[in-house]
Amino acid sequence: MIPKKQRASGRQSAGSLSPEIANLLNLAVGQLAAGHLQQARESCRFILAMVPGQPDALHLLGASFLDEQPGQAEAYIQEAVAAEPRNPLFCCSLGLALHNQQKFAEALAMFNKAVRRQPDYREAHINRGQTLRALGRYEEAIAAFSAALAQGAEDLAALRCRADCLVTIGRFGEALADYDRLLDSTPDDVVVLNNRGLALLELRRPAEALTNFDNALAIAPDLAEVVNGRGCALQALGRSSEALKCFDQAVAFSPRYVEAIVNRGCVLQDLARFDESIKSLMHAQELAPDHARAHWNEAVARLLTGDLAAGFAKAEWRLKAAAALRLTVANFAQPRWLGDDPVEGKTILVHGDLGFGDTIHFARYIPMLAARGARVIAIVQEPLRPLIATMDGVSLCLGSKDRLPAFDMHCPLSSLPLAFGTTLDNIPAAVPYLRPPALPEAWRDRLGSLRRPKIGFVWSGNTNHVNDRNRSIPLQVLRPLFDAEASFVSLQTELRAGDEEVLREQDNIVVAGSSLANFADTAALVAALDLVVTVDTSVAHLAGALGRPVWILLPYVPDWRWLLRREDSPWYPSARLFRQGPDRRWEPVIAAVKRAIAELPIA
Repeated sequence: MIPKKQRASGRQSAGSLSPEIANLLNLAVGQLAAGHLQQARESCRFILAMVPGQPDALHLLGASFLDEQPGQAEAYIQEAVAAEPRNPLFCCSLGLALHNQQKFAEALAMFNKAVRRQPDYREAHINRGQTLRALGRYEEAIAAFSAALAQGAEDLAALRCRADCLVTIGRFGEALADYDRLLDSTPDDVVVLNNRGLALLELRRPAEALTNFDNALAIAPDLAEVVNGRGCALQALGRSSEALKCFDQAVAFSPRYVEAIVNRGCVLQDLARFDESIKSLMHAQELAPDHARAHWNEAVARLLTGDLAAGFAKAEWRLKAAAALRLTVANFAQPRWLGDDPVEGKTILVHGDLGFGDTIHFARYIPMLAARGARVIAIVQEPLRPLIATMDGVSLCLGSKDRLPAFDMHCPLSSLPLAFGTTLDNIPAAVPYLRPPALPEAWRDRLGSLRRPKIGFVWSGNTNHVNDRNRSIPLQVLRPLFDAEASFVSLQTELRAGDEEVLREQDNIVVAGSSLANFADTAALVAALDLVVTVDTSVAHLAGALGRPVWILLPYVPDWRWLLRREDSPWYPSARLFRQGPDRRWEPVIAAVKRAIAELPIA
């Protein structure tokens, strides 16, 4: 809703008025500003009885109806605009009446007129921004709010609206700066404290976010939205049991609060309480049948517990939860293929829609699709393109910016398991399905001089990954491995603080990551090693898809494809899984890997 204080502002129309009419108009303005709507209407009607069609009286009469009867407001203000079409105040008020009826395109046209007539009209810029926001045109809305703020006064309404729009389009750092300015003026504003906390969560600064939520709860301890935000911060900090208490409390405050119910289901997965998680997520779906994140997280729980058929069906909801999952969804005019239609003689476009590891994992279905008689065109991330292009069944491999040839149907790579009816009993696990290129001679010579076993290793993944805190391991925790009778090759392409120091201290580590330009380079090197030891990253999938021995180090609650309580993977026959225990410590995992290395044949 557009703030009331903006509605009676702006300059009155010019014109020669008798002192009596001018006094009556001023009286009506004061009555309207004070919220005495009925008195303001009586004053305006008295004026109109004396001077029929008086535009200022028509405008004020219409303004008195903006909240209660915006259609009536439109009718009166329309007459005022007809009398004085160049009056920016009248145009702005008519825009408000139209906005309040959700006639956003017409409202925008009136606000545009108002700011053209009076470029420094702050309220018109704010109202224009609100309408652009309602139309989903957030970048333009932000520009409109910025134009209002450029008028000199610190307008808190414009600042708040701009910050919220910045959050909507993912510009969290800029939003944070606006929230800071708001808190300078209103330090006890619970809504701003909450929204600032949410922005900090998106910036992966959960400790600071927690402080914001705690400050807000000190002011409003029973506000469910803030308690829910606090739970999200605790979950991001790995304090899942405390997070669950927050979500339970938020639901107690607001029993139909779907977001808190969904978050409760998610944190129950972190706690390995999968049956309860599914129950909570299904309850959320009863309240909000189209809540995509509730369906998606149910899919994750079902996949992780081995119910692949139900899990892959539910996983299609990821396409409707793209913003929350930070996915890019491709839109094509051609129909999506999910296994029901015959494909013989058809051209099907398959496209990566998740991360590098997912693309490698699901690429196994491409030869199966080609075996049905389809011509397969693949769109994949550029670093994977040289490798996927050489797969059996790939007729053409493109990057995301390449021009597309004609095709009949399309399918996201991660929808292929559903299309092929995948269950635990029929997972296509024939490896290798990727072929490495020849290893460059320089690397052949270098590897040839190393003692065996030659072990590649990766200890951390993308820092922006939603589960990076759980799946990545500080390199210093791996130090005990380097005492083994082996040679180690670092396949890590991105180093974190402190990594270089650890690598320099070891004389049996060859650092290869900086020389790996793409996954084809990495595949060539992996194929020449005896073993790869890695956390759950794309290299784990690469080694598995190449059929090379790979040991994967997993958190207590892993990614869904690694399932639960097993040391092997039905997806990758050459994989061996090393899992954290309930204590969620990496040290016992590393100790187990070190013992297993000692048992490797050296010859």
